[in-house]
Amino acid sequence: MADFSVQGLTKLIGEKTVFDGLSFLIHPLDRIGLLGVNGTGKTTLLNILSGLTGFDGDVSPFNQPRDFTINYLAQEPDFDGERTILETVLDENLPQMRAIINFEKSLSDLTKLEKAQAEMERLSAWQIEADVKSILTKLGLSALTEKIGTLSGGQKRRVQLAQALINPSDLLLLDEPTNHLDVETTLWLQNYLKNAKRTVLFVTHDRYFLDAVATRIFELENAKLQEYQGNYQDYLAQKSARESFETAATHKAQQLYKSELVWIRKSPQARSTKQQARIDRFETLKDSLKTEKITGDMELNIASTRLGKKVIQFQKASFHYPKTPERQIFRDFDLIVQPHARLGIIGDNGVGKSTLLNIIAGDKPLTAGTLEIGETVNIGYFSQEIRELDENKRIINFLEDVASASQTLSGETVSIVNLLEQFLFPRSTHGTPISKLSGGEKKRLYLLKILLLQPNVLLLDEPTNDLDIATLTVLENFLAQFPGAVITVSHDRYFQDKVSNELLAFENGTIAHYIGSYSDYLAVKTTEKEAEKAETTPVSAAPIRAPKSENRMTYVEKKEWATIEDDIMTLEAQIEEIDAAMLKSASDYGKLAVFQKEKELLSATLDEKYTRWEILSQKEH
Repeated sequence: MADFSVQGLTKLIGEKTVFDGLSFLIHPLDRIGLLGVNGTGKTTLLNILSGLTGFDGDVSPFNQPRDFTINYLAQEPDFDGERTILETVLDENLPQMRAIINFEKSLSDLTKLEKAQAEMERLSAWQIEADVKSILTKLGLSALTEKIGTLSGGQKRRVQLAQALINPSDLLLLDEPTNHLDVETTLWLQNYLKNAKRTVLFVTHDRYFLDAVATRIFELENAKLQEYQGNYQDYLAQKSARESFETAATHKAQQLYKSELVWIRKSPQARSTKQQARIDRFETLKDSLKTEKITGDMELNIASTRLGKKVIQFQKASFHYPKTPERQIFRDFDLIVQPHARLGIIGDNGVGKSTLLNIIAGDKPLTAGTLEIGETVNIGYFSQEIRELDENKRIINFLEDVASASQTLSGETVSIVNLLEQFLFPRSTHGTPISKLSGGEKKRLYLLKILLLQPNVLLLDEPTNDLDIATLTVLENFLAQFPGAVITVSHDRYFQDKVSNELLAFENGTIAHYIGSYSDYLAVKTTEKEAEKAETTPVSAAPIRAPKSENRMTYVEKKEWATIEDDIMTLEAQIEEIDAAMLKSASDYGKLAVFQKEKELLSATLDEKYTRWEILSQKEH
């Protein structure tokens, strides 16, 4: 299959230039992570590539093979509520998918079953049917005849994901595929995409997922697209090197600008040919510095009110919904939240994690037991659904209704205008109606509103949904220095690892308390599952053999051990040289392809050396 080429893609929305002549190539089997601050056009780009939204201009910027197909997991499902899961998931325009639908429908009608089986045989659809059922089972969608209209929002999202994965395509577009997925399903999707030999362009806030899946990174910034080779770690290293170079270049340009400014002020009437050339150069420099990226580094430096020793305490607490008293969300739950707690809440979808936050926030009462909230507690609740965000108001007016200014952690006063700029809302956007913002920008504004009220206890319910990675990184750093308590519901492994050091885990109708990170918890659970499997697996009697001295190195292994560390250092240095070369040749696709192939070979060799080093290091030298 040939490359999918985009040349000179331009898009304006209102007066805002979203894309200014974007050009890029998508190679077969690429897995590309699409990054960018909320509002830079990630979803807009996916919408244009999928054909949901048009591009500007009369000439198509796309060049792809004939019959090139694209499947798209958009953020919002658009389904017919009367159709079944199976009918929705499978594309009836494809003969094999139509045969599978007919076969499933005929299982209860023996007169039609034989004909349906023959059609499955003729189209060699049995393996496809097995793959379809495997994907649906992994996504928790085994009730194939259930109607879409009866499903929850999270279940509809899984149906939508199944639809995108199951039907064949040349390019798969995924917008936040891990939203509403638990950790186990996220790990399954991660492994599926790595092994499925699909070409994928995806947007995600899950950095572990991004790092594991991506082979290239596209970043949108200032209406342009910058490419990076490799996964998220490679992107961070390359971006850091690029920005260091750009900072040095910008500093030189600013120094030159200052010297030109001195000259131009001294000679305002000068108009000779040479002087005019200097004037032209001055204007070019001035324009280039004006167009320096306005995003900068987002900041979070907002004070909170004083928090006393008593924060939150549950005693013998129980809760069930009035309509389902037989289903206890939790029972006899005890918990004392300390003033500096960093508490993560984890568990499967629907077990009651958000309900627990709603109870703490006062939105729901306990059905038994007590909940005490300290007198000095000022709760800021960042819920999944944006609350009290008047979309008819303009950004600046909305925040000025909350507070006229804000205090920083050091006691300084910051104006709302400056605070908005720190939150990546340029001054030119402050008069924008909230209804014009993207979903992620609304979430960022919602977060700012909550922090303006100076809470000392933060409740965060799936904060990573719809927030970009740049915002999440800054939020994580803010939470690290936040003087109050933080309680977070999130399936995002990376975010939980960064912000939580103890966990409440909803497990089998109880809430277990763990000390440690989310990754520590998952490792414990994996070990427990493996131990359970080992107990249930029959062990066959092995013949008794004379012990061998397998823990001693052979002569050949000793020679290998003598040089292996030097080999590893050499390979690492060679990979660093290739990374630097790729950075210099970022716009030369031919060179990049050659460098990428060299890097992959060296990386594979390095992985083998690490494995051998680990094996040899455990033997007697």
